[in-house]
Amino acid sequence: MAFIDGTVINVATAKLQISFSATAAEIQWVVEAYALTLSALLLLGGRLGDLYGHKRVFILGNILFAASSLFCAISGSLSELVAARATQGVAAAMLVPCSLTLITSTYPAEVRARAIGIWSGSTALMAAIGPFLGGWLIDHLSWTTVFYVNLPLATIATVYASRVPGGHTSTDRGTLNWTSSISMTAAFAALTYSLLSAQNAPIHAIPAAIASVGFFMLLIRCERRAATPLFPTTLLRSPGFLAANTITLFLYTATSAVFYFLPLNLIQIHHYAASEAGAALAPMILMLSVLSYWGGGLLARFGARRSLTVGSSIVSVAFFSMCLPGSEGSYWSTYFIPMLVFGLGMSICVAPLTTTVMNSAPGHLTGAASGINNAISRAAGLLAIAVFGLVLSKSFNSELDSSLQTLKLSGAEQVEVDHQRPLLAGARYANPAIQRASDASFVASFRLVIFMSAGLALVSAICAWSMLERDPSSKR
Repeated sequence: MAFIDGTVINVATAKLQISFSATAAEIQWVVEAYALTLSALLLLGGRLGDLYGHKRVFILGNILFAASSLFCAISGSLSELVAARATQGVAAAMLVPCSLTLITSTYPAEVRARAIGIWSGSTALMAAIGPFLGGWLIDHLSWTTVFYVNLPLATIATVYASRVPGGHTSTDRGTLNWTSSISMTAAFAALTYSLLSAQNAPIHAIPAAIASVGFFMLLIRCERRAATPLFPTTLLRSPGFLAANTITLFLYTATSAVFYFLPLNLIQIHHYAASEAGAALAPMILMLSVLSYWGGGLLARFGARRSLTVGSSIVSVAFFSMCLPGSEGSYWSTYFIPMLVFGLGMSICVAPLTTTVMNSAPGHLTGAASGINNAISRAAGLLAIAVFGLVLSKSFNSELDSSLQTLKLSGAEQVEVDHQRPLLAGARYANPAIQRASDASFVASFRLVIFMSAGLALVSAICAWSMLERDPSSKR
């Protein structure tokens, strides 16, 4: 549920934009609200599990996730939907770290890598299935059904979780670091608001950016004084932990941008149905489902350094190849092969990356380690949509202005263009020449975003090779 709902709404953004008469930046809040609370509170969720039992917190998270999903489905306005999505993120922050820690504490060391590999492959697979599932439900039923489907899933998960042996509970009854958690949430919220506002209302972005810096400084001060910091110094002194999380930041920033902007391109430029845009990810889903178990054994065989370098490089190649298609051509000649390559690269990366993080943490800090790594991956998604959304918006407007210089627009047509600019590719013009210019501008901007994503994936490969130590036990 937590990973599906991170991407399931991506193919619904075009439909939501019409339903709520919203701009592209306003609709981004439906995605960002979930990512915001999830990324900011994952560390607190991991700490809750360490203190009060991972099984107990996991079950509570299931219940809250079901309730917030119901409120998402019955939302009558965009603001209500955004608030409900933020609550979903709170629940997911309890689910994600505790689920991984339950696996880590249940399985013995000799099979733990493969168990974590299955968990990693499943989470990546569910994130990839999200757009496919969302697209089918939107085309055949309604966008509200993408949230109703969580109700039976939460019930099943709660029933099975109650049968799992009790998760680790720390003997350390320290206090929860609420001040750091609130400071982090406020910092991310202000930063996200600043980046999204910069697309259409730059005057509002500056105060929000200043506030974000202030909250981040407050976070650092709170962490230095806290008896139980969200970022334990033991973990921060681990080279393997720092390396794995650096790789996570770059790799998941790149993949999150592709997951969000590719469906927009397919729906609004190539005129795919929502279900077809979701199905475009099917090759990646297939690769992950087939290769996730195999990926869990790569760490022992080749070591994290080789696995993550090769896997990230393959992802980078896939993204570079996605920069080539224009607005014409069939799916099979444009995105099919890149999706296969994308799935192969992620199958190689996800299990060794998660296992490296968990193996670098002592037993009593596995919840914190899981929380930090998942927080970084979610923060990467949060920043990817906000930052690349700003890049896309500025590039689109620049390209559109250049294209329209060759057209002699009437005063009414210029007013129409200025009015519909915030819709980006969602704009529809009566003049075919303006429409072609708008579509071409979006394609050029989309290529820029994907090119930058490919570069970030390549940076993650460089970090893996340079920051991770060679595993002497890996097979040559």
